[in-house]
Parts: sequence; C-alpha cells; structure tokens
Amino acid sequence: MLIANKLIPAGSGLAPALLRRAAMIEIDWDTRQKSRFVAADSHGRDLGVFMARGQVVRGGDVLVCEDGSLVAVKAKAQPVMVITACPDHGSALDLLRAAYHLGNRHVPLEVTPTRLQFEPDHVLGDMLRRMGLHVDEAVAPFEPEGGAYGATPAARHGPGHDHGEHVDHDHNRDHGHVHGRGCDHDHP
Repeated sequence: MLIANKLIPAGSGLAPALLRRAAMIEIDWDTRQKSRFVAADSHGRDLGVFMARGQVVRGGDVLVCEDGSLVAVKAKAQPVMVITACPDHGSALDLLRAAYHLGNRHVPLEVTPTRLQFEPDHVLGDMLRRMGLHVDEAVAPFEPEGGAYGATPAARHGPGHDHGEHVDHDHNRDHGHVHGRGCDHDHP
C-alpha cells in the first residue's frame, strides 16, 4: 500500500501538465472529512491516506505519495438536498434564514450565493419547505463549509468560483416529494 500524507490545497502551484498525468481518486464527503482512509486510485494502486487530525481533503486537492507521485482528488457525486428560494416570491433573506436554522443544528452545509446544499435529511427538508423554500434532491459533489477554524471551499477556490455547475438534477422529473407551502409548483 502506498502512503499519502501530504496535501497540496487545490493543487496550488502545480503545473497543468503534472496534474494531467496525476492519478485520480473520487471520494465522497464522509470519507474526505476523515484524517485516515484507504482508497484505490485510477492507476489501480491502494492508497493509505494519513492527514493531520482535523485536516479535510477537498475536491481539487492533490495528495503527495511517499514515492513522490501525485493523486488528484475529485469530490464524488452523492445524494444531497438542494435548497433555493422560490423564484416567484423568494429572496436571499429566505436562504439566510435557512442557513441560520441549519447552522443551529450543526448540519454540514455547502453555501453558494443562490443555494444551500446538505446531506439528505427529510425532517430538515420538511422544515425548510414549511419556511417557503424550494427543496430538491440531487446527486452532486458536496463541499460543505469548513467552519470558523477551517478553510471554506469559497476561500480555497477564490472569488467567483461557483459549484452550481455540479448539480445534476431535473425539476421536471417526479422526485418523490411535494414542495410544500409557498413553493408547490414546477420550476423550469
């Protein structure tokens, strides 16, 4: 087993040619937040990843193995709930209120200017629907905020980076739930 115990955040400073040749691992949030885990890379090698306690591996990071090889990390798409303000009557304030309530419950939360994303929890989804928000289920990479003491995805990617292009969902399919009070219609 090859050991990876160094991390280059967002591959900062690496030449694009090095990144193109790097092996890749695609792992979900539950694994990436652990300081120790095992994964197989795209070259078929078993990796033992040993990070400092509390260090989180993010999509876009690059692991450095003991033999000097590089392994690019991709955030694996996983089930998430996507919360947006209803387009016909919602506002950014609605999302701020939702973030406040989810934060009070210590829910790992991805925050963008237009939506919130968290791991599926139907009780929280129902609460947000009652608040008049649009709740959708999707399969997408998940990069929650790092908290007051950790780097946030936005800070690491720089201004203007939007994870919105990652969301893979279709508002016109039957996704098994009712949007609830105030947002009970289909959106384009």
